[in-house]
Amino acid sequence: MIPHARTLLSLAAIAFSVATSQAAESVKIVLVAGQVKEVDKMGHHDCLGGCRIMEALLKQTPGVEVVVVKKEWPENNSVFDGAASVVFYTDGGGKQAYLASPEHVATVQKIADGKTGLVNIHQAVEFTPAFAQQSMNWIGGVYNALSSRGHWDSVHDTFPKHAITSGVTTWKINDGWLNHFQFPAEMKGITPLVWSGKEKLGSPEGGDKDVVAWTYDRPSGGRSFSFSGLDAHHAWEQAGMRQLVINGVLWSAGVEIPAAGAKCEADKALIDSFLTPRIAPPKKVKPETAPAVPAVK
Repeated sequence: MIPHARTLLSLAAIAFSVATSQAAESVKIVLVAGQVKEVDKMGHHDCLGGCRIMEALLKQTPGVEVVVVKKEWPENNSVFDGAASVVFYTDGGGKQAYLASPEHVATVQKIADGKTGLVNIHQAVEFTPAFAQQSMNWIGGVYNALSSRGHWDSVHDTFPKHAITSGVTTWKINDGWLNHFQFPAEMKGITPLVWSGKEKLGSPEGGDKDVVAWTYDRPSGGRSFSFSGLDAHHAWEQAGMRQLVINGVLWSAGVEIPAAGAKCEADKALIDSFLTPRIAPPKKVKPETAPAVPAVK
């Protein structure tokens, strides 16, 4: 073989080896978006828009491959094959597609029984009582009759040392929260990360009842991350919250988080570009008050 041809073959072999190595090192993350109401305020419960901005942010980390399931559940379960993490950003209270049939539940249970990460965002953390055991097994907590929800202002400026809190900065927001979860005895396997409550607001002084973001080290060796905020799309504008969520998803997938946090740069224009088009709900018209009838003397 002539030297030039041998050199070309060597270069081709090296290129193939590098490409194969990169493919082997890629991390697949599946984002499952819940149904978005056609008639609603722009950005409210925009699970699809949230998954699309997450896709863009997660791809800022080299080697991350993202698949977005746009309508509640994939047409073929093979989409989950090889996933390092599966993220559910959906409605809750039994409206989740992943609880809609025994087959769907079995699919997620198989994921939970392995080392694949599981992430539940906003109302996806709320399982019905019939699935309380799955909730405890999958995310490490249960939303029950003693739990609470609502909208209030909170400031988040105190975080424990954890890979997920790397680079997380203070943020202030009026978000829709779910809290007062039932956790395992002695918080076994649970690491609280963020708190929010009507009395202590965003302070850790609220204790376990005010935990709104946490990790769960599953007995299988898999990692779960849950966050009950992100009621509206504009919350992505909060750099601290954005950092927390992207770190959390990557951590669940086994990706090493840099000391300064994973890259997740975005401005308002980029965030708004992922909003799902909606039809504005009709304005509520207050009934006209009848004029007061003069008293008869």
